Amino acid sequence: MDREKYKTGLVLEGGAMRGLFSAGVLDVMMENDISFDGAAGISAGATFGCNIKSRQIGRAIRYNKKYAKDPRYCSMRSLIRTGDLYGVEFCYHILPDKLDVFDRKAFRENPMEFYIGATNVETGRITFHRCTDGGALDIEWMRASASMPLVSRAVEIGGKRYLDGGITDAVPYRFMEKRGYNRNVIILTQHKGYRKKKNPRLLCLMAHQYPAIERAMSVRHEMYNRQMREIQEREDRGECLVIRPPEPLGISRTENDPGELERVYQTGRREAEKRLDEIRDFLFDHQSESQSDPPESQESHEEPESHEEPESQELSESQS
Repeated sequence: MDREKYKTGLVLEGGAMRGLFSAGVLDVMMENDISFDGAAGISAGATFGCNIKSRQIGRAIRYNKKYAKDPRYCSMRSLIRTGDLYGVEFCYHILPDKLDVFDRKAFRENPMEFYIGATNVETGRITFHRCTDGGALDIEWMRASASMPLVSRAVEIGGKRYLDGGITDAVPYRFMEKRGYNRNVIILTQHKGYRKKKNPRLLCLMAHQYPAIERAMSVRHEMYNRQMREIQEREDRGECLVIRPPEPLGISRTENDPGELERVYQTGRREAEKRLDEIRDFLFDHQSESQSDPPESQESHEEPESHEEPESQELSESQS
């Protein structure tokens, strides 16, 4: 590949509190001035990963440890009262606006492109939104991307409703490749060799309110396992660099023990520190030549359900 055509990307899997592994990796990268031309995150990969664009080292682990036991943050009380396990007002307004302020100015001024994926509940298709300023619209897309089915209400944006992007595109490496990112670091939150099992039929039926989501959940294991095979193939060919936990993280999606959260975060830090030279070799020799002009369009983009091989990238119905 011609060195002048390199464009560096960061791809972030979700996984709820497993995402603190990724937060540990990202903090080490920021501490060592490792940057990217663009990034795409799904679910926790979006809500925790946005801090790399705002350059806020330590923010994700800090607020998670401080507020994990706060019933306003995540609780059955919130689920019963509001329909959202994670409290919307607290998580997406009070916390980033007042308690651990999200640096929107730094987010806006950082030229790195940042994309978020969420699943359209009517079509069962993944939609990607390019974040620009960390404002109200961007925050709503973060919320949509992290809205886990069955324990979250669908998020309405531009007349469309969305749920967790991981339902249909767990690791958005294809999206980044289509955007021209051909030197990608992929951060996974499951260990090497992990394969997802088919969702129980009852769990899928519980999503009957949205038939497209029910269908997507019934084949989610096929989508995920295909992605893991494809990522492994790319890694074996040296086309991407993959950072993953060395062993199962052993943490629940809604873990609120600060010690467990810190353990997973530190696991990410250790993996990043061990591989710093490898990351630099993969990226830095090419970054000076990878500063290509960003796409002029700032529209969101939608692909077919990710368990199918998309033939083309469509424009979404929504505007970013």
